[in-house]
Amino acid sequence: MRPLLAEIDQAVQGAGAREVIYVDDGSEDDTLNELRQAMVDFPALRVLHHPRRGGQSSALLTGVRAARCRWVVTLDGDGQNDPTDIFLLLNRLSEESQPAGALMLVGHRTRRRDSLLRCWSSRIANAVRRGLLKDGTPDTGCGLKLFPRDLLLSLPAFDHMHRFLPALAQRQGARVISVPVGHRARRRGLSKYGVRNRLWAGLVDMAGVMWLQRRRIGASDRRDGVLSRLEDELGVYWLRRRPFTVSAKEDG
Repeated sequence: MRPLLAEIDQAVQGAGAREVIYVDDGSEDDTLNELRQAMVDFPALRVLHHPRRGGQSSALLTGVRAARCRWVVTLDGDGQNDPTDIFLLLNRLSEESQPAGALMLVGHRTRRRDSLLRCWSSRIANAVRRGLLKDGTPDTGCGLKLFPRDLLLSLPAFDHMHRFLPALAQRQGARVISVPVGHRARRRGLSKYGVRNRLWAGLVDMAGVMWLQRRRIGASDRRDGVLSRLEDELGVYWLRRRPFTVSAKEDG
């Protein structure tokens, strides 16, 4: 844990006012104690924890809600995202002339450091998602992202929403740009995702996101009639089945 925190601290030197928010998602090992001890050496560190596991989307929303800065950078805690790539996103942001509130930057891991099975399952999932959602994002699963805090908080919130952030941001009128970044071998923890939970849960949620895209305010392809009302009932049922139910506590 400390090596990654040290890398983050070094990477954001000179970036102005900042904070580092670490969300412990109901871990059952010594992670939370390590984080509490690390707060002594890293004054910018804020630690939030879920009393029970809520999943990646829940942890993401907990961290963004707690953030005090206008812009948020996210990265995974397993060490696979290189903190030095944060400045690749910041530099790309500085090149943009479009109003900053309508922009999300997403890392694109061009050379994955995962098992062959994981790489192929991700390629298939990304190809299916791009084909159905038309989000134009080659690697939505990369944890390294940069966006305005208010943009994320304006998105429909549901479990597993982290898989569809580009499409959801575009639904809100934001522009999404992919930025090539590095990728490292996993340094900590075990992946909770496999082929089955990526495929079946992903297909159900993708159908829900497609419904959200069609029902956005001002959409030109909105339909009325019996089938449309049935679709809306199914969509609302899906959202109600995917709530966030985990509350967070902050240390310090």
